[in-house]
Amino acid sequence: MATQPKILIVYTGGTIGMVKDYNTGALKAFDFSQISSKIPELQQLNCEISTVSFDEPIDSSNMNVEYYIRIAEIISSNYDKFDGFVVLTGSDTMSYTSSAISFMFENLQKPVIFTGSQLPIGDLRTDAKENLITSIQVASAYEDGKPIIQEVGLYFEYKLYRANRTTKINAEQFEAFASMNYPPLAESGVHLNFNRHLLLKPNKEEEKLVFRKKLDNHVAILKLFPGITESVVRSFINIPELKGIILETYGSGNAPTEKWFVNLLEDAVKRGIYVVNVTQCTGGSVILGHYETSSELKRIGIVDGKDITTETAVAKMMYLLGEKLSKEEFKHYFEKSLRGEMA
Repeated sequence: MATQPKILIVYTGGTIGMVKDYNTGALKAFDFSQISSKIPELQQLNCEISTVSFDEPIDSSNMNVEYYIRIAEIISSNYDKFDGFVVLTGSDTMSYTSSAISFMFENLQKPVIFTGSQLPIGDLRTDAKENLITSIQVASAYEDGKPIIQEVGLYFEYKLYRANRTTKINAEQFEAFASMNYPPLAESGVHLNFNRHLLLKPNKEEEKLVFRKKLDNHVAILKLFPGITESVVRSFINIPELKGIILETYGSGNAPTEKWFVNLLEDAVKRGIYVVNVTQCTGGSVILGHYETSSELKRIGIVDGKDITTETAVAKMMYLLGEKLSKEEFKHYFEKSLRGEMA
C-alpha cells in the first residue's frame, strides 16, 4: 500500500473510554477525538486514525439490536473511505455484539476489530492502551495490497479471535475472553504473528459488501437444568411473538427424554418456532442423535447448533429470522458455516 492505511475508531461506550475525574473520583466518558493526547504512542503507528463516537456512550449492558444496526451503519457508510475499523464496546456483551456484526456484513473484505478493556483508559494499570494499539495494528496490517484480516475479529489481552467464536469468561482477569472451539487468529508478543491458515478469505473478491440489517429479536434462551418443570417449559414456549429458542442442553446436545418435554418442544416446532440445540459446555460440540437423549430432538426437527457458542447462536438466529426464510432454508443455513462461526 503506497499511502498509510486509514483506520476508523468507532466508540460506542464501555470501560475503555472512561477516565477518572480526580476531583470527584467518578468515571466519565472520554472525548475520543483527543485520543492521541491520552495515548501518544498512536503517533508511532503507520496509519491515519479518525474517530467517531456515539453521541451518548452506552454501557454494554444496554446494548441491543438498534445499537447493532447503528454500529453497522457507521461501518457501511464509511466502508469505502477507510481500510480498517476498530470498534470499542463494553466487554460484557462484546461477544454478542461482534457476532451480530459478523452476520450483518456479507462478503466483508476489510478488518473490523472489536476491543475494549477491563480498566479505564486513564487508569495507571489499564489494559486499554495495549488492546487499542494492537487492534489498530491488526486493522492496518496489509500484505500485497490487501488486508491480512478480512473478517470481524475480537482482540483482547495479546490474542485476536474470530469474534463469532468468543465468550467472555472472566469479569476480573485481563484475559477476559476465550475461543474454546477455534484457535486465535493472531497472537501478540515480541512480534504480531498471524495464523494465516485460520483466516477467512472472501469467496468472491469482485463482489461488493452486502449490508443486511433486518434483525428479528423475538428469540429467547432456555437453559436446561435437572429438575426443570413442565410448567416452566410450557410457559416458555408460549411466550407471545416468540419465533426462536436457543436450547442450552447438556454435554453433546442431550436433554430429558420425558414425554412431556419432547411433546412440548415438538408442539413448538409444529407451530413454526425454531429451536436450536447448543451445548452448555464452554467447549465441544452438539452431536444430535449420538445418545438416546438427543435422538428424540433430532426426530422432531430441532436445529443442530454443532459447536456454535450461545452468543453467536442468538446473533445468527436474529439474522436468519430477519431474512424470512422457509423452514427448510432456515435449518440449512443455520447448520452451515456462513462466517466461520461453526465447524
